[in-house]
Amino acid sequence: MTRVVFMGTPEFAVPSLEALIAAGYEIVGVLTKPDQPAGRGQRLTEPPVKQVAQAHGLSVYQPDTLRSAEAQAVLAALVPDVIVVAAYGLILPPAVLALPRFGCVNVHGSLLPRHRGAAPVAAAILAGDAQSGATIMLMDAGVDTGPILASAAIPLAPDETTGSLTRKLAELGAGLLIVLMVGAQLNAELEHQTARDTTTGEYRPMGERGAVMADTLGEPMARSRDDEPRR
Repeated sequence: MTRVVFMGTPEFAVPSLEALIAAGYEIVGVLTKPDQPAGRGQRLTEPPVKQVAQAHGLSVYQPDTLRSAEAQAVLAALVPDVIVVAAYGLILPPAVLALPRFGCVNVHGSLLPRHRGAAPVAAAILAGDAQSGATIMLMDAGVDTGPILASAAIPLAPDETTGSLTRKLAELGAGLLIVLMVGAQLNAELEHQTARDTTTGEYRPMGERGAVMADTLGEPMARSRDDEPRR
């Protein structure tokens, strides 16, 4: 059975984790960001992914970074066949990307290569896009620059908000992920890509046409709040 390490933190990542659990995959470890202060009392709050993982009895790890030898040793000991990433929030260094034999797969909330980066959902709304979608990609050292394995599009509603679109794309991405995994397409695609990479020495880059980097949630991204409909 395929050994899966899952990396994710917010609500966007929960449907992908739950889909993998429901499909019966051997999830040997879940990595999520450390608990963070939240609310008026600034009490430490567990990330949504951690809550779901613990409810299912999965082992949870919360390193501050994946660049440390300690974090990489923990990952290596899990012997993953594939690492599935969904809005994790930490950079995967080359040593981590090279660990699983089928590579690291990212569930991204945009139609890549459009809106690469950390806030693709808000970026699509602010740009006035008529549609958005989810993409499953094989990760490389760049920012959302690896080969696309699957993607699907949905139209944006006139009153779309960051919150409503995030929920839709989270479910869409989870469905795409399972179609690949359960249909045994993922291993075939990754084996083919790995063979290609071994031959060429590099990943096949995605096309640059239409690429827009999604910034972090500062200005102007902060203007696309959950309570602000799309115009």
